[in-house]
Amino acid sequence: MDLRIRGRRALVTGASKGLGRGCAEALAEAGVDLVIAARGAEALEAAAEAIRSAHGVEVRTVAADVASLEGQARVIAAAEGVDILVTNVGGPPPGQWRDWAREDFQKALDANMLAPIALIQALLPGMCDRGWGRVVNITSTSVKAPLGNLGLSNTARAGLTGYVAGVSRQVAPFGVTINNLLPGSHDTDRIKSLDEAAMKRDGVTKEALTARRLASIPAGRMGTAQEFGAMCAFLCSAHAGYVVGQNIALDGGSTNLTL
Repeated sequence: MDLRIRGRRALVTGASKGLGRGCAEALAEAGVDLVIAARGAEALEAAAEAIRSAHGVEVRTVAADVASLEGQARVIAAAEGVDILVTNVGGPPPGQWRDWAREDFQKALDANMLAPIALIQALLPGMCDRGWGRVVNITSTSVKAPLGNLGLSNTARAGLTGYVAGVSRQVAPFGVTINNLLPGSHDTDRIKSLDEAAMKRDGVTKEALTARRLASIPAGRMGTAQEFGAMCAFLCSAHAGYVVGQNIALDGGSTNLTL
């Protein structure tokens, strides 16, 4: 399918690896020029070179922490005039409710709610003025079914979800859509780090934990960054203009909900 976005420009954060990289690759395959951001400069440059070589698009890099005000400012300056925004910020650490102090919640809010909102607030006016734009936020299935050991993530991502629910309806008349993609278990570093924490907490082996995880997924496997990126690219395409304010789970059926 021709996504009809060739020649557009996109900002993708957290794009050096994992789901962000999958989204950047899928957009580049559709002919979109990129600004990609991540904290690690070496991995970011390697990703940029691989994407340029594979797809022949322009790729600019910004090594920055978008959870910081300074990082946000540099990313926003590099991304001025983009048509597409994909926000992806690594989640906070797992734990139990007794573990968290006010400072922990503030860090989670800065990264997983306020950073995406800052990027949206900065880049949305230009999209509205030009009469076309796409915003996709990578959040979590925890906004539909909260995860007990991810209370910091539950809190911050739910706040972003509420913000998007209202703003997406306000900008839709300008040809701009905002939606959220909710990953379940994907074969990424984030899942590996959560599994390592679970192994220490529960005293189980990696093999036992993997078997337990797969048993909870009706599809019988974890997702890939490539298929996640393909869904992101579709939501950024010319064909998705009627998809507004939605929270789309990509989880192999593991979130057991009717709606």
